[in-house]
Formats: sequence, C-alpha cells, structure tokens
Amino acid sequence: MTHPNPAPSATPPDWPHCGRGAGPEDPVGCRGIRVPGHTACFAHLADADRGAYLAGLTPGTDVDHRGTPFTEPLLDSLLDALRDPVTGHPRLGVARFDAATFQGVARFESATFQGVAGFEEATFQGVAGFVSAAFQGVAGFEEATFQSDARFEATTFQNEAWFKSATFGHVAWFETATFQGPARFSAATFQGDSWFEAATFGHVARFGSATFQGVARFRATIFRGDAWFEGVIFSGGVLFESATFQGDARFEAATFQRDTRFESVMIKGDAWFKQATFQQSVSLGPLVCAGRVKLSGAVFSGPVTLSFAARRVECRRTRWSSTAEVRLRYATVDFAHAVFEYPLTIAAEADPFVLPDGQPVAEQALAHAPDTAVRITSLRGVDAAHLVLADVDLSECLLTGTVHLDQLRLEGTCSFNSVPSRTHWRRWRPVRFTQRRTLAEEHHWRTRQPGSVRGWNPAVLGAGHAGPAQLAPVYRALRKAFEDGKDEPGAADFYYGEMEMRRHDHSGTTPAERGLLHGYWLLSGYGLRASRALGWLAAAMIVTVVLLMGFGLPQNSPKQEATGTVPPGGGKVTFEIDKADPQNPTGSRFTGKRFEKALNVTLNSVVFRSSGQDLTTAGTYIEMTSRVTEPVLLGLAVLAVRNRVKR
Repeated sequence: MTHPNPAPSATPPDWPHCGRGAGPEDPVGCRGIRVPGHTACFAHLADADRGAYLAGLTPGTDVDHRGTPFTEPLLDSLLDALRDPVTGHPRLGVARFDAATFQGVARFESATFQGVAGFEEATFQGVAGFVSAAFQGVAGFEEATFQSDARFEATTFQNEAWFKSATFGHVAWFETATFQGPARFSAATFQGDSWFEAATFGHVARFGSATFQGVARFRATIFRGDAWFEGVIFSGGVLFESATFQGDARFEAATFQRDTRFESVMIKGDAWFKQATFQQSVSLGPLVCAGRVKLSGAVFSGPVTLSFAARRVECRRTRWSSTAEVRLRYATVDFAHAVFEYPLTIAAEADPFVLPDGQPVAEQALAHAPDTAVRITSLRGVDAAHLVLADVDLSECLLTGTVHLDQLRLEGTCSFNSVPSRTHWRRWRPVRFTQRRTLAEEHHWRTRQPGSVRGWNPAVLGAGHAGPAQLAPVYRALRKAFEDGKDEPGAADFYYGEMEMRRHDHSGTTPAERGLLHGYWLLSGYGLRASRALGWLAAAMIVTVVLLMGFGLPQNSPKQEATGTVPPGGGKVTFEIDKADPQNPTGSRFTGKRFEKALNVTLNSVVFRSSGQDLTTAGTYIEMTSRVTEPVLLGLAVLAVRNRVKR
C-alpha cells in the first residue's frame, strides 16, 4: 500500500530544529532537533561529529531525536551505541522520537526503554520491529504512522501505552504482547489485519472509534480491566475465540461489517452491544457472562446465532432482519419493542454448551445462580408472528401490547404464572382459587384491588398498569395460539382468564353481560370446572329430593276407580275409569319409602326423563324445574371434563 508524503507544514516545531534544506517550498527545512552542542540534527551531523556523539552514549542514556529523519543504517548506529554488553540488546533511558521518520527497517527488537518512549507522530516507512521490546515508562505512539508491518509480538508495556489515532498501514502484530498499564488505541486505524492473539491487557483497554479494515484477531486474549470498543468499525472479520474479559466488554455503537465470532468467550463483568450493527452473519457464543449482556438497539442484518449463559440479556428495540436463533442458560431476557422480520427462536438449553472439540463450556462464573432456567420479562411491542419460544419461563413476562400474539409458537415446556395456592381469608369469608396459568399483568392488577389476598405478585417499576380491558385480548390471543398448536387443555386456562377479565371489565362489558358471566363462573367456572358443576348438581338434587319428600309426593298413591251403569233390561255396560287427585301429604313425610320415590324422580329429571310417579301440584312444578336445571348442570360438568381432555 502506497502512502503519499504530505506537503511539509509551514509551522516550525516547538524545539530548536536543524533547518537543513529550507527553501521557498519548505521554509522550515529539516525538523530534526539539534544535537546538543551542534546546529544540525543527528541525520545531518558531519561524520566526525556524529562519531563523537555516538561515542559519548552509553546504555541507558537519554536520547532526544524528535523530528529526525532516520535511514536504516543511521538508526542501527544509534542503537548499537546504546547496546547493553551484558544482554546484547539496546537499552535506552528517556527516548524522544516524536515526529521522526524511519525510512528502512526500524530494529528495536528486544530493546529496553527505561523511561518515557515518545514516538508521537512518528512515521515508519519500513517494518517497525519492536518484537520482545520492554517499555518500562510511558510508551507514546499517538498519531504515529506505520506504513509497513508493525511488529510488537511479545512486547511488554509496563506503563501506559498510547496508540491513539495511530495508523497501521499493513499488518499490526501484537501477539502475546503484555500491557500492564492502560492501553489506548482510540481512533486508531488498522488498514491490514491486526493480531492481538494471546495478548494480555492488565488494565483498561481503549479502542473507541478505531477502524479495523482487515481481520481483527483477539483469539485467547485476556482483558483484566474494562475493554472499550465503543464506536469501532470492524470492516473485516472479527475473531474473539476463547477471549477472557475480567471486567466489562463494551461494544456500544460498534459496526461489524463481516463475519463476527465470539466463541468460548468469558466475560466476568457486563457485555455491552447497545446500538451495535451486525451487517453479516454473527456467531456470538458460546459466551459466558457473569453480568448482563446488553444488546438493546442493536441491528442484526444477517443470520444470527447467539449462545449465552448470562444472568440477564437485554434486547429492547433490537432489529432482526434475518433468521436468528437465541439459545440461553440462566438468563432473564427483555425483548420489549424488538422487531423480528424473519423467524426467531428463543430456547433454553438444559445442558451446558459444548465446544467444537466436544468439551463443555465452563460456567463457574455463574455458580451462584439459583438455576439454569430462562425467564422472559417482556415481549411488549413485539410482532410475535415470527417468534418461537421453547422451554422458557413466562411467569414474569409482560405481554400487553404484543402484536399477533395468536401466532406465537410455544414449544417444549413454557411455564406461566399461577394463582395463589391454599385458602385465604378476605375479611370474614374464605377465598380459594382453582389452579390455572395466569399472566404476570393479572397478578399486578389483582394486587391493586381492594381486599387483595396474599400470593398475587406486585408490579415491578416500569411494568405499567394494565387492566381487564387490556388483558382480555391477550388471554384470547394466547388461547388461540394453544388451540392452533392442538393443545386444547392448555388453551382452557387462557379461556378462563379471558372470561375472568371480561367479568371484571366495567368499561367494555355491560352489567347484563357481567351478570351472565358471573352466573356462568359461579355454576361451572366458565364450563371448565367439573367439580363446581357437579357440586351444584348434587346440591340441586338434594334440594329436589327434600322438596319432593316434603311437598311433592302425595299422601298415598291414588287408586283407579271404575264406575258404570247397567241398562234396564240388560245390554252393553259402559265403565268410566278415573283416578282421584293426589292428596297433599300429612303426618310423617321423611320416610325411607318416600325417599326412594323422590330419588327416582330426581334421577330421571337429571337425564331429562319423566319418572311416571304421581305427584302433587307442587311436586309437578318441582319436577319441571329440576328437569330444566339439573340436565344443564350435568351438561356443564361434561363440558368441563371434555375441555380438559380434548386433543
């Protein structure tokens, strides 16, 4: 890659400079700092003066050659004069090479910089060789330009390392480098591949607003402090396999233009991907995060595979423009107002994630988590037409405002909240709820009602205040989703919830309809509680038996009487057969014989049959009433059983 030489600046440097070659086109001339005792820089000294200067240098001497143009032999001669006879490597004290130009290979391999090493605005036209170098003081490479390879393999930075706004024109090699102090690569430009594999950042690492035009390789890299990659543009591939972040990993507003891989990554702090953009395929994980994974506002334009074991995953207002699979462990997930343009699956993993070599991912960072369950806290504002949930906990999920909830697919075991267990007392009367699946918003609503019993969960901050009018359509949509999934018994709970919300809705349900629903609930639990309907049936039968024994059965069964007249002189005799009206009972009415008759009448009424038993006028009306009410109650009980076993 060619790098055009910039036009010389007309502004002289801050130090006394050489000025060699000044002219109309370049009034400043050579910008190299003058060698002490001379009027020329190191590059323009006479040979005898340069030799005398080099002879006066010893290992560990401070050198100041700001702005000096170095040829390869010239730099070698300087480093040879500073070479430690014991180690055979150059040893410098304070080294000032700001704005210097290195025309050939800059051989600083294994050099030791005991003081500040200043290379700000320096230009390396050839290979910059700092392999195994040791910077004991601050290393400053701000706005430096590396036109060829920059080789910092196995380099040790014991203090701050500044590469802010540096330009790496070719490959940047930082493999196995050690940054013991803060490492600052903010706004740096990596035009070739960058290799940070097995590097160790002992303090904060800042790459904010940097640009990686080649492949960025951070395989097995260790970040002991926070790692800042906010606003970074990754134009090439991104590889963070087996990287370890002992602090936060911050990638807010970063842009990933090519394939992205975060395989077997360990993050002990939080992982920040807010407002990040992933333009092609993404594979984040298996990734273990002891804190939160924040993806809110991120945009995924290509296929996505996310495998997270994390305490919390925030995906609010994310946009998914291709197919995606999110597999989780331990996590509490928030997908409020996310946009799914293609099918997206959120599934809980029962077993630890497995690496390509067959080994399970270590999850010691989550050892104190209560369980591995995946809990979704919100799907508000989501279009669920493309959403598939598998084996997740929806007991705390906010669903009001979810679009196309009836098209939601629930696979495996997806659990919802339940009603309070056991019998509770509301003032002076007992209250017991039949077990069913409920929504978190119903819990929140019931806790706000006067006389609320224990067991309903209050709303968390920001959950809003949904009422029966908002909850009834949610229950209806979930009922349809279960019915479309051929799970009729599962749909029954959501039908019950829908009816409950309609019964309590004072804005959208008329008083007459609420009264009808109240009766339906009281008699049979909306046709879903067989025990309630059978209880009312048994009570109705007992009342019918008692009324028949007391008022409906006559004192004695009337006997038929035949009367006729014999014509005078003989002939045909005509008889009239009649029965006396039943007489109201007197005396002892509750006898075994009368109970048997009353029970026979009642049992026939249940199946809508007439017993043929003689009854008093009151008994006739009692039987008519029982033949209407008791078959209805029996039908409700049968309907409830059917709704629970139908497939």
